[in-house]
Amino acid sequence: MPLLAGVCLLSSFVVATGEGRAEEAITQAQPELAKAPLTIVGHDGTRHSFTVELAKTPRQQEIGEMFRKNIAPDHGMLFVWPYPQESAMWMRNTFVPLDIVFIDTDHRIHAIEENAVPLSEGILSSHGVVGSVLELPGGTTERLGIVVGDRVESSAFAAAH
Repeated sequence: MPLLAGVCLLSSFVVATGEGRAEEAITQAQPELAKAPLTIVGHDGTRHSFTVELAKTPRQQEIGEMFRKNIAPDHGMLFVWPYPQESAMWMRNTFVPLDIVFIDTDHRIHAIEENAVPLSEGILSSHGVVGSVLELPGGTTERLGIVVGDRVESSAFAAAH
């Protein structure tokens, strides 16, 4: 995933790397990525389980959910950054609405952008430094009552470092 002026643009986002060379144009969805279980634990102890694809490489993070026509209700994609950073995203070439969940380094939800508009190039910011980002189908956080401060558990956090 390229870093541009300290802001990481991910998922459905950028076409140039921080090294200054143009990447191959993105014209189709990427193959399904490796998966891991992930659980969001609410303030009241309610547990919501998901299966998430792991966007590990810069190219996987760049493509993210682009060109996908649907995402199962209990699935998503997790981006774990190599170091804490402010993150920003957009929905270029993303055909389905997403809830963008920004996760602190202590694995608590820092911010949520609900129902990000498909194909929008508006920037969706973490509004602070985060360690990872989770993309879920649009409307998931509202439907399940997931809020800022909820805890996110996954073996993918440890495996990424």
